Amino acid sequence: MKILFLVSSMHGGGAERVAATLASAWARRGDEVMLVSCYSGRGHCDQQLDPGVRLVWLADRMGGPTWLRPVSKLWALRRLTREFRPDRVLSFLTNVSVTALLALRGLGLPVVVSERTDPAYGDDVLEPALKWLRRLTYPWALRVAVQTPQSVPHLQKVVPGAKRVAVVANPLPDGLPPARRQEPRTDRCMLAALGRFNSVKQFDRLIEVFAQLADRFPHWDLWIWGDGPERAGYQRRVDALGLQDRIHMPGFSRTPWDDLQRAHGFVLNSRVEGFPNALLEAMALGLPCVAVDCPSGPAELTRNGQDATLVPLGDERALSAALARLMQATPAEREAWGAAAAASVRGRYGLETILKSWDAAWGEDGKNG
Repeated sequence: MKILFLVSSMHGGGAERVAATLASAWARRGDEVMLVSCYSGRGHCDQQLDPGVRLVWLADRMGGPTWLRPVSKLWALRRLTREFRPDRVLSFLTNVSVTALLALRGLGLPVVVSERTDPAYGDDVLEPALKWLRRLTYPWALRVAVQTPQSVPHLQKVVPGAKRVAVVANPLPDGLPPARRQEPRTDRCMLAALGRFNSVKQFDRLIEVFAQLADRFPHWDLWIWGDGPERAGYQRRVDALGLQDRIHMPGFSRTPWDDLQRAHGFVLNSRVEGFPNALLEAMALGLPCVAVDCPSGPAELTRNGQDATLVPLGDERALSAALARLMQATPAEREAWGAAAAASVRGRYGLETILKSWDAAWGEDGKNG
């Protein structure tokens, strides 16, 4: 099977990590995989790929003046596709998917496009022209994939013509260590969070909640890994609270699993998610987790609070109570919660399970219908 996989870039984001995991898995099972980064500026690859994956930068095949770049991208992708002659096409992210559907129109290929955020909540960052083009082109796709059942009606609202919708969750990534059996035995305990420093992740509110708990739990610290435009402002707030020795923001982590394994608990306080990879990985590593019930993903991942503590979105009092329960629990209690979470998500989001879902999205033989 020849699979053409289109992404925006291969930088350090969650969608890129999922793309690397899927492309590598298909290559290992014997498929011929071409992974195409459609970012116009070429860029670089921050992800680990199986040697069998052929990585192509579409920018290397584009020519002409800058003002012709959108048209040049369409023709470059169409030529590349004709050369490769794939059996299946998968596209990640709205802008790439619209480009793919326009460029490959009329070639008779089974194209599956995948939204990486919940359409009801990610649309505020899309330009009006891109929304219109998505509405026009998505009905041409064999299927449109979203990451959670909650996203299906949201997609059909913004793209009424998208009748063939598949739900395909993110898989656990390649190389994830086994779930730990025991939390670290240390003098200080670590509450971990991970993500980009922007308003969506609501780290500012998490800092305020932790500040209210800091005196009650003097042996606990909050560590937030990530980077982004709001980080400096958050650091100023931490300094103003006098908690610079208790709240740490060390920047982007290149070893997130190692960092998570040193933690005694994990918290997700996002306003919205497409699919919270950090929560999935923390649960799979055996951490007891607290998550807000934001759209979309935490309810599905935690089985409505069975496998982690789920609190209402925007209820900081409930978040504070849930974190207090985690911090005052015994190590044995936290280990039991983490073990149950790991067993649950490793069974439901294992790579083989998710690959079968993608095969089903194309149809068993990869043909339309």
